[in-house]
This record gives sequence, C-alpha cells and structure tokens, in this order.
Amino acid sequence: MSQTPWKGQFQNSAVQLMSELAQRHRVLYVDYQYTIKDWLMGIAGRRDVPIRALLKLDDTLTKLQLENGSEIYIWIPPLTIPMNWLDDSKHDKVLQWNVNQLTKELRKVMARLEMNHPLVVNSFNPIWGSAMVGRLNEYATVYYCYDEISAESWISRHGQRYEKEYLQQVDAVITTSEALRRSKSISQPFTYCVKNGANFDLFHQARLLADENPPTRPVIGYIGNADNRIDARLVEHCVRAMPEVDFQFIGEVNEPDLQNRLSAYPNVIFTPSVPPSELPVLLAKLSTAIIPFVCNEHTYTIYPLKINEYLAAGLPVVSTPFSILDEFHGVIELAHDPESFARALQRALKDHSPERIRQRVEVAKANSWEKRAEEFESIIQQLPKAWDRSFVAEVVEC
Repeated sequence: MSQTPWKGQFQNSAVQLMSELAQRHRVLYVDYQYTIKDWLMGIAGRRDVPIRALLKLDDTLTKLQLENGSEIYIWIPPLTIPMNWLDDSKHDKVLQWNVNQLTKELRKVMARLEMNHPLVVNSFNPIWGSAMVGRLNEYATVYYCYDEISAESWISRHGQRYEKEYLQQVDAVITTSEALRRSKSISQPFTYCVKNGANFDLFHQARLLADENPPTRPVIGYIGNADNRIDARLVEHCVRAMPEVDFQFIGEVNEPDLQNRLSAYPNVIFTPSVPPSELPVLLAKLSTAIIPFVCNEHTYTIYPLKINEYLAAGLPVVSTPFSILDEFHGVIELAHDPESFARALQRALKDHSPERIRQRVEVAKANSWEKRAEEFESIIQQLPKAWDRSFVAEVVEC
C-alpha cells in the first residue's frame, strides 16, 4: 500500500516511478488508505480528502491520462479504522480487519480490470504489506523502501517490527539509496538500489525561464518540507553572514525551531507549498540551491529527490555531506560546518558559466525518472520468479 496519495503538493518517488512504468505496463495504483479521522478532517475542510469516493458516491476507480501519453488506474480504497496509536495487540486486530476490507474490494477491482497474476510493488508500507502477502494471487512482491523506517515517528512504532518480518516475506527489496540497500540486504539478499530521479522535463523549464529572464537579486533556495533534517544553526549562520542575499524556503515548514530562528531576519522568505507544475517559475528566480541537512543516521540513508531537480534547473548546489553523494563529485559542493557552508555559497553564487550549467543539466538528464524506471524493470527481470517471464505486463502499486 502506498503511504502517499497520488495527488500531492510535492514530487513523490512512487508516483513518478509508476508514471514511467505505465508507458510499458498496465499499472493499478492503490491510493492512500484514508481513515475515518481523515474523512472527518476532510468534511471540516482541514484536509484534502476524496470524500465522495470514500462514500462511494463517485467511482473509486479512475483512469488517468498522463502527460507522457500513458494511462494509469488509480483506486481509492475503503475507509479504514485509525490504528497507529494502538498498542501492539489491539493494533494487529484492527489491522486484520482493515486489510480484510481492503483486500476484498481490491480483488473486485482487479477482476474488473482482468488483472489476474500481477507484480505487487509495496511503497514503504510493510505493515499492510506483510498482512497482504499471497492474498492477491501475485506472482512476486517487491518492497520499495525509500526511507529508514526507524526514523519516521508516524510509522516507527509498529513499522519496525513489521518491516523485519516483511523483508523476509518479499521476493526483493528496491531501495532509493545505497545506505538503505546495505541496511536491508542484511535481512533480504535480493536487495537492490534504484536511486531517486528527477522529472527532468518539468524542472528543466526553470533553466529555460531563467535564461530568458535572469534573476536580478541573489536568492538561495530550498524546496521541499523543512523539518528536523534541516541544520537550523548552519542556515542561521549563513543568513547572518550574507545579509545581501535572500534565503527562500519553498514548502511546508514542519520544524518550529527553524521558523523561530529565521523569521526575524528580513532576508528570509517562507513560501507555502505549491503544485509541482508551479515550481519551475519559483526555481527560475533562484541563484543557488541548498540541501543543509544535519548529518546523522537518518539522513545518511537519504538520496534526496531535490538534488537532481536543482541540477535540471542548472542551479549550483551546496550541501552538507549527510549521505553517500560520491556520484556528484565535481558537480555539487559539500561543506561540513556553518563557516565552510557560507564560503561555499559565496563561490556558488558566481558559478554560472555556460559550461557548468550544461554539466549540471546533463547529470540530471542521466538521472531522470525515465532512466530510473529502466533500472527498476531490469531488476524485476532478475528476480528468481521472473526468470520464466519475459515481460511484466501488470503492476499493482500498493
């Protein structure tokens, strides 16, 4: 089951990957499992929830025409009972009820689409995945792991114990970083790495816009959720050291300390989340992009989506060495501490020669989601259960 809805205010790796795979395979995307609590929040206008579909007033299955010319099926599962807050015993009982309801309805949808023997790709949801293994007449199951589950407070309570079991139940694990691959391969020998990519065509629009109307004032930007991964002390030092430069955060701010530290500075701008289609216009106004993550066990497992998105826009990138980023040697600059980060930013603001811009764009193009989907398919063909199967025709993304 997917942990994120198909529609969102940010680029999601599962959505991007399935969009590419849909060009060659028939894909059914099982949307986020909305709870009764989510539904009530939707009625109150506090959350974007498909209320009518959850009440079955609208068809829960839709076929979308994607921009790349392919089609994909999106299915909204029935309402579930909230369970993450429960103790282990009660959680497991509620989980079984939720899974039974979802599986019963999902089988009907699969029959409607004549999907009889699919590949199941579970997107970072081992809790539901473990309870559903073998219940969809699947020929194989792949666990798509894009984060370290022990570091995610919203799922870690039950996620860790379920993931341990799930890793041994699935036929393969595909992670989004080399660090995650090393970690999960201890429990599952068929573990591979397909790193996050970039929606190249979308983010390269920012480069084209910037070429037409270059920024008139230096702006250093960050896109995505600003949470506890951000090194607030490092960013504050740079803001104070460079008062002539604007620092713009585009996206939700989920770390109070960050906003409290930076709100007092006139050269800090907080811009709310916008749909992905609106990001190129904002990126075109940036001079440099940053990934100022803290360095810890959690961030070490991350391969950030934003790194190739920045590069597709031709932007210089300054990052902390929070993870394994060797492939970007000579393309981005790494800085360990506040002082060296500020100096790196000063250099990056001047690093806009046509040759350097072209280098960044070419790296991003080589790391597009189209390329990542090809890597993903190649791994599927290597699975023991796929040796007698020349083509994966059906994918259920859960």
